[in-house]
Amino acid sequence: MGIILGLIITIACVLGGYIAGGGHLDVLWQPYELLIILGASLGTFIVANPMKVVKDTGKAIGEAFKDSVPKQADYLALLSLLHAIMREMRSKPRSEVEEHVDNPAESSIFSAYPTIMKDKAMLNFICDYCRLIIIGNVKGYEIESLMDEEIQTIARDSLKPKGALQDIADGLPALGIVAAVLGIVHAMGALDQSPEILGHLIGAALVGTFAGIFFAYGVFGPIAHKVKVVRDKQLRRYVIVKQTLIAYINGAMPQVALEYGRKTISAYERPTIDQVEAETIGGGAAQAA
Repeated sequence: MGIILGLIITIACVLGGYIAGGGHLDVLWQPYELLIILGASLGTFIVANPMKVVKDTGKAIGEAFKDSVPKQADYLALLSLLHAIMREMRSKPRSEVEEHVDNPAESSIFSAYPTIMKDKAMLNFICDYCRLIIIGNVKGYEIESLMDEEIQTIARDSLKPKGALQDIADGLPALGIVAAVLGIVHAMGALDQSPEILGHLIGAALVGTFAGIFFAYGVFGPIAHKVKVVRDKQLRRYVIVKQTLIAYINGAMPQVALEYGRKTISAYERPTIDQVEAETIGGGAAQAA
């Protein structure tokens, strides 16, 4: 919603100022110039990126438009799940806990958190490290180093769409010049025409330069930044899991370990201690409902 509102304001101000200054909108409608610019951008985007990144970029743009970032309820569900697992690891035999992490789809603990079950990457991240903790003979600093490396890898993959979109934004002004040059070439071939026709052709060529710059800094650049913001907030959940489990490995009680994770949440969405306690004592009842 925020992106749509921002784009409406941007377009309205640019076109409104143009019209207020006496400009005519029909002059700006140059579909062939747009075909050159946007078509070339799409082609270079496909050339420069693997198909997985191309598909993920479409997904990332959808997430950006929907503002698909974790909400406070999502953080509470994650902390509640971690609390339930740590409580099991602390009080139950290894064989019983292994049943949960080896087959989360059949686990009574994991099934209480459907939103986390849908996120396979996060689910695997939690189960993998819980499995290492259960096996035993692991040192906190070794697990922390491994977690940091994996989170960095996940972050690099997650932010590739941002880089791909930024590359498009960086190249659009140059592609706008390409469209403008082709328009000028067309105009030079019509020097024997009337000044009115020649002026129209030159105006159409200059629209290419305008469109390239506008799409770069008014559309694709801001969308690329929004993708980064959304993906960064999604990645924060991995840091929460890391801090919580590392605290548990180092001897913290489950409820205390949750505080380590809670403190890594942005102050804008961070639940209070009382909210976390109510959620963990309730055993995720609200999430299951």
